[in-house]
Amino acid sequence: MSDNGGSWLSRLRSGLSQSSEKITGGITGLFTKRKLDQAALEDLEEILIAGDLGVGPAMKLTQFLANQRFDQEITPEEVRAILADEVARILEPVAAPLEIDAHHKPFVILVCGVNGSGKTTTIGKLANQFRSQGKSVIVAAGDTFRAAAVEQLQVWGERSGAQVITGNPGADPAGLAFGALEHAKLEGTDILMIDTAGRMQNRRDLMAELEKIVRVVKKLDNTAPHTTLLVMDATIGQNAHSQVETFKDIINVSGLVLTKLDGSAKGGVVVALAEKFGLPVHAVGVGEGIDDLRPFEARAFAWSLMGLDA
Repeated sequence: MSDNGGSWLSRLRSGLSQSSEKITGGITGLFTKRKLDQAALEDLEEILIAGDLGVGPAMKLTQFLANQRFDQEITPEEVRAILADEVARILEPVAAPLEIDAHHKPFVILVCGVNGSGKTTTIGKLANQFRSQGKSVIVAAGDTFRAAAVEQLQVWGERSGAQVITGNPGADPAGLAFGALEHAKLEGTDILMIDTAGRMQNRRDLMAELEKIVRVVKKLDNTAPHTTLLVMDATIGQNAHSQVETFKDIINVSGLVLTKLDGSAKGGVVVALAEKFGLPVHAVGVGEGIDDLRPFEARAFAWSLMGLDA
């Protein structure tokens, strides 16, 4: 791995430090000079649930540990290493970089998520990554009711060299998406990313708007959108489950991006989401910098979550 990769791993580890301290502190307190008995297993399960890993994964992990070392003395370091390997195994099936299929031109990425999830910033960072790979990118500023979101995208467009298409304030987002796709087709653009308004799950009208965008885009390309990303803020912890369920009911969410892991003690929720939904986790963010969004790597994440060097 390059120096860049090394510094990313250290950023990931420090970004997950709040989450790992919550879990590893409990493990250290529990397993100092202690056998792995039934009471210790029950306490460990509670620590993992409190660390937002979810009930299912917490039970699986404690059972796995019991199968390995039940009724034996075990150090906190050994517990963390065994759990890290098993967490990596849970995460492995969902760790999938975002693949762009060149057969679709443009490759249409619809990006959704509630306000404050880091959606606009994620679009900017992804656009920058695609541009650095030599791909042409158009971004449709579909959050037409929020001037700040449009301005933010325009700044990212200038930074990354992506073209940003905007409409009048309050313009119909579906109409804007349609026009952007027409333009991207004419230009032979590689990737079209469509931003959408940050919608709270209980706002049925906004959800209807999202459905309309999908419907209208399909009139021009019935295979689009080719990817639908749900961007989520890791600090919301268990509330992430209801967000995934709500968006999945409305549109075909094909993958997740988790942001703000560096501000969260709830990073364990990634494990819970992986186990419950099995949706690809394409990328995770641990900061505001342009390079602070990277493909999700199961082992690096699992070991960082347990406070270990991957």
